Amino acid sequence: MSFSIYQLKPQFQQLLQPLMRALVRCRVTPNQITLTTMLLSVAYGAALACWPQRAGLWAGLAPFLLLRMALNAIDGMLANATGQKTRLGTLLNEICDQVSDVALYLPFMLAAGPHALLLALAVCAGLLAEFAGVLALSVGAARRFDGPMGKSDRAFWFSLLGLLLAYGAAPPLLDGVVALVIALSAWTVVNRLRRALRASAPATP
Repeated sequence: MSFSIYQLKPQFQQLLQPLMRALVRCRVTPNQITLTTMLLSVAYGAALACWPQRAGLWAGLAPFLLLRMALNAIDGMLANATGQKTRLGTLLNEICDQVSDVALYLPFMLAAGPHALLLALAVCAGLLAEFAGVLALSVGAARRFDGPMGKSDRAFWFSLLGLLLAYGAAPPLLDGVVALVIALSAWTVVNRLRRALRASAPATP
């Protein structure tokens, strides 16, 4: 299984076309969107870290992550529509995504109590999955986005975790969700590496 919410990206992009056209008219650049998204994520993550006891912030994480997904889609759409795809933009897109993930997901450790180590493993597993996707480039394959735990999937599951925290879910349920994230992230690493090797293998005569 390698299904990922990422596979729904084309349909999601269609919904964002009006906003993208408005940004083109305003001469907003893709890199501005990328950096703004990271700064907003760091700010929201800082708020979670400073006030982990506020249920409203955890409940608000789900709509914020949806906004982040929209902005992440728009920067690429904008780059394609305006011919502003650059090497700098590619690098910013990768590094800003990882900074945003760490900023938004590490604060869960402050609300997890004795289960904080499990959350740390989930965050590290997510970073490892993205590293595996980028690592495909080193063997001559395209950047891999295979699931089942890509960036969009992590956003979904951490949104669910935020809602569970906000409404006082029992610790075993929280631990179960986090354990699932770790397991699916490990599966994703294997999927991405395996498919990168397949894509880079020389053609059989």
